[in-house]
Amino acid sequence: MRTKMIGVILAAVLATLALGSVFTGIASAAPQWKFNGTALSGKEDVLGAAISSSMTIPGMTTTCEHFLYNMGIENASGTGKGEIKELPLFECHTSGACVVEAIEARALPWPTHLMTVAEKQYLFVEGVEVGILYEGPLCPIAETEMVVKGTAGGLISNATETATFNSSSFSATGAQLKVGGTPIEWNGVFPTEAFEWHREESLSVG
Repeated sequence: MRTKMIGVILAAVLATLALGSVFTGIASAAPQWKFNGTALSGKEDVLGAAISSSMTIPGMTTTCEHFLYNMGIENASGTGKGEIKELPLFECHTSGACVVEAIEARALPWPTHLMTVAEKQYLFVEGVEVGILYEGPLCPIAETEMVVKGTAGGLISNATETATFNSSSFSATGAQLKVGGTPIEWNGVFPTEAFEWHREESLSVG
């Protein structure tokens, strides 16, 4: 009887250890920022300019020819995190009769973190807020400021060192941007480049 009891206890201990290793494996699988394949230690600033970027409010698309960003990144508690600190927007125009009189990213910095969905890596941006003021004699929303608010999710490509934001990446991450109660679509491809300690090193997520 005592031998059987010892066997049961040993089995329980081994099962607990096995479960512990599984959960440890899950925890260590959280995506992190890496430079030249090594996890980032400390902090770094990355920046870039969108290859293309547009926001579509139903009936009209607003495109900015110069859509820049500056994002601070770090690995905290085993996960890649950061914040978008600067987001200047220049030479913006629409697909309709409206002219972009003013456009501005607000409530910066916007917190960011990495996430994995279906074995793909994403950059998730919180607290997005962009104010857009349109004008024009035939513009139906002239002098009425549109305020875009919500979250954004972009698919990360290690091969091209880019984050791509579109309807598919928003759906995968559960992100959503709205003007009032109206959902809008954001499309953009953002390359990344280290600005401080890791210049010219390849940036990846994994």
